[in-house]
Amino acid sequence: MRRSFPFGLNPYSTNTLASVVRALLIPRAISVHSSPMSTQSFQLRLNPLTGESEWVVITEEENERDNNDKNPSSSKSLLAHTSYLDMLNDSYCNRAYRRAIEAAITRPCHVIDVGAGTGLLSMMAARAMASVGGEKEGRVSACESYLPMVKLMRRVLRENGMVNKVKLFPKRSDEIRVGCELDSRADLMVSEILDSELLGEGLIPTLQHAHDELLVPNPKMIPYRAITYGQLVESTFLSKLCDLHNQEISASDGIQLSPVITQNLISLKPKQYAMQCDALSSEINLLSEPFKVFEFDFWKRPESNREAEITVQATNEGTVHAIISWWVLQLDEAGSIFYSTAPKWISSQYITNSLPGKDWCDHWKQCVWFIHDTGLPTLRGKNVSIRAFHNDISISYDTTPEVNKDNSSILKWYEERIITLLPERIGLYGDGNWRLAFITAIRNALNRRSSPLCVVADDSVFLTVLLSSLSESSNVIAFFPGLKDNGTQYIKAVSASNGFSSDRVRVLESKVSSFAMFEKKIEILVGEPFYYGNEGMLPWQNLRFWRERSLLDLALAEDALVIPCKGILKICAVSLPDLWRSRCSLRDVEGFDHSSVNQTLGACGNLPEMQQGPCLAFYLWQCGEIEKLSQVYQLMDFNISKPIHSCLGKLQMKFLKPGLCHGFAIWIDWVLDEMSSNIVSTGPDSRYWKQGVQLLSVPQPVNSTTAYCAEVEASFDHLTGEPSIKSSFS
Repeated sequence: MRRSFPFGLNPYSTNTLASVVRALLIPRAISVHSSPMSTQSFQLRLNPLTGESEWVVITEEENERDNNDKNPSSSKSLLAHTSYLDMLNDSYCNRAYRRAIEAAITRPCHVIDVGAGTGLLSMMAARAMASVGGEKEGRVSACESYLPMVKLMRRVLRENGMVNKVKLFPKRSDEIRVGCELDSRADLMVSEILDSELLGEGLIPTLQHAHDELLVPNPKMIPYRAITYGQLVESTFLSKLCDLHNQEISASDGIQLSPVITQNLISLKPKQYAMQCDALSSEINLLSEPFKVFEFDFWKRPESNREAEITVQATNEGTVHAIISWWVLQLDEAGSIFYSTAPKWISSQYITNSLPGKDWCDHWKQCVWFIHDTGLPTLRGKNVSIRAFHNDISISYDTTPEVNKDNSSILKWYEERIITLLPERIGLYGDGNWRLAFITAIRNALNRRSSPLCVVADDSVFLTVLLSSLSESSNVIAFFPGLKDNGTQYIKAVSASNGFSSDRVRVLESKVSSFAMFEKKIEILVGEPFYYGNEGMLPWQNLRFWRERSLLDLALAEDALVIPCKGILKICAVSLPDLWRSRCSLRDVEGFDHSSVNQTLGACGNLPEMQQGPCLAFYLWQCGEIEKLSQVYQLMDFNISKPIHSCLGKLQMKFLKPGLCHGFAIWIDWVLDEMSSNIVSTGPDSRYWKQGVQLLSVPQPVNSTTAYCAEVEASFDHLTGEPSIKSSFS
């Protein structure tokens, strides 16, 4: 029996929808048919300035209107923050699929495309069918459940003359039935429902249902097979992303988010994390050769759960901090067409990423499985035992030596966790410089107050613990809008280790906006800012803290200290050829016109005149080739000590060196005190935050002559929380 999900949403079989659901602005989306001729889509959209979510109703009529609208509605912009465009710009992958489809279709047959997206694979199949004389006998069926993508696919099919050659079903694949939607079972299934881990988009449940209900026995499959590989690595940086306890020991500042007796209360979720590991190649010590983990044969019904015992011989002495993994697709049955997500340092046959014509891409990365605590020491020639597991949607590892293995302690570790954070947040909380900046600012603020009322307006357990431990007389109130009760439980669990009683911290379960007055005036208002669950947002979307400070304006003492007291929008010119290429507007994709999808999918490069792509959030250090071309400029100030208001900024940018400017990196530096002596930067020099990237439609050659410059203008709308940034070159 297939499991059921709220609102009818099955994340394991929605195919293309799965990647959209994980996108920042679309945490959840469902489609309903209100009448035989009308379809509505409900999307849960987050307002970054308020932190509130609302259901946005999108109708077919609205989507059709947006297709020809120069000022698209908010519903249209939702797809701009997904990886669809990057996937369609992956020309090597597109060619590999085309070659495999053409090799598989040798006679008229029935093809089903699951998770069809824009319909690219469906159109490839229809064209291949026509080439073997199968236009009348052959059939191509396409399943796509996400309404905005359904509308986009219909447009692409229409513009390529494929409306009558591809039958589109706006449903999940597990909603399709033979004898109802389909006349017969399909002979060939094509799909691209893969994520960086391979299984995360529900590949296994989708294949199981397809083999049971939609496909003939022994069907043809594209892809035909996948193999996952791993490699043991030592990396100081990766160790910092998972070992908060030992980083705190090194910091020696007295604040213990991960005290020895309860160090598992705040930790990573045990899963693989997607990361561009090529960016770490110069600082990684490889401790093994690549090893095979699992092989998945798509042409037969896959199992939901498997386990593998793997013995890996260490090739170097060191400490295993992580397992880096990737996968290799065999697209055709003959074994001549491959696609790999391996890092570039891998050179073995069939697992190399150095494939002719393969460009950098961001939609599929490598994955990192972190080894807990201080890692696993090993010697050259020593065998390392690994147990690998997979379920329907993920692959996991266990490197615990048998002599140390205690199932009860492993279960206890899982049960102890109260708060799970992303690796970058774990690394940040263990960073000595970041901690020192806040400790200094908070200590200075407390020295100027007697028994102050302190309010933590965001989800910072660090600041809550810090305020409570530095002052015995302060009263601390925390909102924890995202952590909620987990934040309360966590503070109770770590209070004794940090020298304060948990009853000194009051957690309010109401929203900031519902508290205009307190029992006494707030003397210290703090935030990192950090809002749990919204870590992948653009830098200025943390200005939610400024709005919440404004909502509390009547509750603030006249001389209240706000930390941070100011945000500075910083900008610099950058060369980003790999990222620009991946976000370039589409024209011909394997012989099919995709030019009409550019605005919807957030294209940035090679746009028509006067058009500008959206500003997107990226970890710049993971964006392939990158070079800074200018100094860092201050574009705009946000005076958080005052209520939120609109802002303007303008500057003239000079260039430090000649190069090709692809756009601008944008971030916020948080000023923690009025003397500007403690500043926390979220810029590209730190790997813990994403930066905003505004790509140019046409890259600009620049040089360092005094006559050459760029003018940048910016405005911030305090009602929407969104900045507008425009540039011109002279």
